Amino acid sequence: MSSASAPGKIILFGEHAVVYGHPALAVPVTQVQATATVAQSSRRGVWIEAPNIELSSELSDLAPDHPLGAAIRSVFSTLGIDRPPACTVYIQSTIPVAAGLGSGAAVSVAVLRALSSFLDRPLPEDQVNQMAFEIEKLHHGSPSGIDNTVVTFARPVYFVKGRPIETFRVAVPFTIVIGDTGVSSPTKAVVEDVRKAWKAEPDQFEKMFASIDRIVKRARRTIESGEGTALGPLMNKNHAILQQLTVSSPELDRLVSAARSAGAEGAKLSGGGRGGNMIALVQPERTEKVSQALYQAGAKRVLITTVS
Repeated sequence: MSSASAPGKIILFGEHAVVYGHPALAVPVTQVQATATVAQSSRRGVWIEAPNIELSSELSDLAPDHPLGAAIRSVFSTLGIDRPPACTVYIQSTIPVAAGLGSGAAVSVAVLRALSSFLDRPLPEDQVNQMAFEIEKLHHGSPSGIDNTVVTFARPVYFVKGRPIETFRVAVPFTIVIGDTGVSSPTKAVVEDVRKAWKAEPDQFEKMFASIDRIVKRARRTIESGEGTALGPLMNKNHAILQQLTVSSPELDRLVSAARSAGAEGAKLSGGGRGGNMIALVQPERTEKVSQALYQAGAKRVLITTVS
């Protein structure tokens, strides 16, 4: 038997612009995890048991573009295994699906690690990252690659599509409160809508992406210099641009407003938008007040994480 896990993630700055070659900052969220366990089975074939999504299936019954099936097949293909041993791949996750926390990437990474270890040929992390990126295409269509990168390496990442991975130093730890709207919002559909709008008005959208670019770079300098409180206004500015990109929602705006009113130094949506999660920069002594305010404003779940 072999087990492996992978954390969730949040994007601090740079959503959507990152798809068009601009930078983004993202960090792991270890409070939520996806875990895959692979064990020998008395049943014939390769079975997938994923109770979170009510899936119980033999591998051959899954469509070629099913992300879980694709992850498992990619391991066999990469390792040159034509006749896989009878086994069961059991998947459990505490990461909400379609909520901007990297659920799909985390499950893929956990499965790739656990299955390759079960076969006594563990894959190197760079290869896990690249394979997870290919699976992300099934989830998101045209992903940036940021989710699989942060989830694989479990470190703060400054990400630019197509460039070597850069991690960055967090000079002084800071606290982020994450509020879940409870609204499922697949990233793929939102990314496609933004692309359509960008094609219709490229100049206007490029200006907004350039503004986000400047925010991301300033945020990185701020984090590396230890001036964490300066991130709050940058979050607010980033959220305002995301509203202009039409990727926010009434639920997200309500939680963002509630967090700010309760004492957060800044707040914004995180991830694809139109549902999913928002994040707020909060001093540790105010986390309880902000958390309660988010619940009162309709949050279905609140997580508190320290970025360090």
